[in-house]
Amino acid sequence: MPRLNQLVDYCHDLLRIGEIADWPNAKNGLQIENSSAVTKIGAAVDASTCTINAAIERGINFLIVHHGLFWPGLQPITGSRRRMLERAFKHDLALYSAHLPLDIHSVLGNNAQLARALGFENTEPFFEQKGQCVGLKVKAQVSRAELARKLEHSLGCPVKLFAAGPEQTETIALITGGAGSDIYAVVEEGIDTFITGEAPHWAAVAAEEIGINLLLGGHYATETFGVKALAAHLSDRFDLPWEFLDCPTGL
Repeated sequence: MPRLNQLVDYCHDLLRIGEIADWPNAKNGLQIENSSAVTKIGAAVDASTCTINAAIERGINFLIVHHGLFWPGLQPITGSRRRMLERAFKHDLALYSAHLPLDIHSVLGNNAQLARALGFENTEPFFEQKGQCVGLKVKAQVSRAELARKLEHSLGCPVKLFAAGPEQTETIALITGGAGSDIYAVVEEGIDTFITGEAPHWAAVAAEEIGINLLLGGHYATETFGVKALAAHLSDRFDLPWEFLDCPTGL
């Protein structure tokens, strides 16, 4: 039976946790330890009461998330937050979080996995933030309507298309999550079609004014890929069962 430190050390090296800068509240790595034994892996987008309760119900004691406990910033450990952590401790649940290191991983990352689901090959790293390229771009000629259909199929949910760019794409950019506010910087890099998860209201207006196709697949939906891929990889590596815990936010 693998020990917690074995999985944590492996993930640390695989995802280059110590090398990749991130937003402070990401707090990548082990966020809650357990008593050491790992018998089942869980994967979820968010650390929340929903996912922690689901992990406990399914006998999971190593939960991988994309958005960890600290995204809201400093919060008192009271009320529902106290109860959530109390249950995690009582049921010996370890929690591991990987944000930007998982977004950008060349094989297991959200961007790479979504690009593969869309059938994109020969992608290139794109759009630097925090010293890393946080997205991918690809030369691909496809109708924007067909691209929207493929994206809906890959995500399993509706996609919002703002069809303000060319009907036939040339250069597509993909940044999972909430990158819509970067639309002006994206178009400056010669992109005519931009796929991301969510955007502020003004980004839809901006898409029309600058003439770019903007496809919004949902912040949650576009970031289910990485945690699933990492959990499946660890399952093979350490001979452990794994399960995805689906607690969508609707965003």
